[in-house]
Amino acid sequence: MDEVSVLPDEVADVDVAVLGAGQAGLAAGYYLRRAGLEPGRGFVLLDAGDAPGGAWRHVWDSLRLLSPSEHSSLPGKPMPAWRDGDYPPARHVVSYLAAFEERHDLRVVRPVRVAGVHRDGAEPTSPLLVVTDAGTWRARAVISATGTWGRPFVPGFPGSGAFGGRQLHVSGYRRPEELAGRRVVVVGGGNSAAQVLAEISEVAEATWVTARTPTFLPDDVDGRVLFGAVTDTGDIAGLDDIVMVPPVVRARERGVLVPHPPFARLTSTGVAWAYGRHQRADVVLWCTGFRPVLGHLAPLRLRGRDGQVPTAGTRAVADPRVHLLGYGDWTGPASATLVGVGPTACRAVDEITGYLGRIGDDRHAAEQRPSWKRWFHKTPDQAGRRPG
Repeated sequence: MDEVSVLPDEVADVDVAVLGAGQAGLAAGYYLRRAGLEPGRGFVLLDAGDAPGGAWRHVWDSLRLLSPSEHSSLPGKPMPAWRDGDYPPARHVVSYLAAFEERHDLRVVRPVRVAGVHRDGAEPTSPLLVVTDAGTWRARAVISATGTWGRPFVPGFPGSGAFGGRQLHVSGYRRPEELAGRRVVVVGGGNSAAQVLAEISEVAEATWVTARTPTFLPDDVDGRVLFGAVTDTGDIAGLDDIVMVPPVVRARERGVLVPHPPFARLTSTGVAWAYGRHQRADVVLWCTGFRPVLGHLAPLRLRGRDGQVPTAGTRAVADPRVHLLGYGDWTGPASATLVGVGPTACRAVDEITGYLGRIGDDRHAAEQRPSWKRWFHKTPDQAGRRPG
């Protein structure tokens, strides 16, 4: 199949446009290929990054997976083992995703920034226009897999503007040395907060603030158990349980894993609790998660009254041409994880190829159906009458 290259003022036709080539987009590309679609005319993967790896290229230096390699793979290519079967670092994931692209010849187009997705006609099966800084693609279906890393979330607290220190989201954190000797308040109760707290506490005075009491998994249980339970049962309650990777185990042994309840406000010099305690701080490090990057879908007006995009599985309820993949459990159990996104991507592609088949059959039937308009515009000979 011919590959499609697009200039900024051109429009290219494609069956499916996949927006984002992180783990979710690559899983979708794999199943699209399995379904018989080819890169170019069949589907296109558009990625804002200038190199493979998705969000894994931007995480802090020491971040490791919560499971060994053999339990952290996308469909179609096992992740190579990391040395001694240990938890792989982020750079190992980046290399794996780059090899995945090459192995399945997904031909990702990058760097491409999507400005918006628009309807190209009033009919419910009309194509969608994916407008980017590298041209426009006209697609019969769109898979949005842009992830959450680009939209870090920081909760609002009284006094945030008055705080004289540094406020840093974990998306901007790289290594503990940059906070050495500081008084740091780490906010968040998940695995990211626990891992960052563990290493920061070796070089800084660190305090841990959580909204609820954290649940620590047994030392011999890792992420594969969590993801397996979620995939089997759909119950996501345990996904925030803390996996005792080696740095977190060492932090426990040093007595660091002591959670404190949420403070009530920030002050000019630190944080204050409602019961009167005040703690001085130089840095507040927010490990408070992310929100879906969905601004490109705004022209389609898919959001409900609560601001969320209602979905049936991965399909947007308001538009069956649009699927959302890998944003979290509301788009499939554990779908924001390497090992969890595969089943969800498979179901999404099955639904999309079924939709493409139906609209293809409908169009073929419409072309074959007798039409009084076509008859009316025929010449007399074509209509079965002689002139005279």
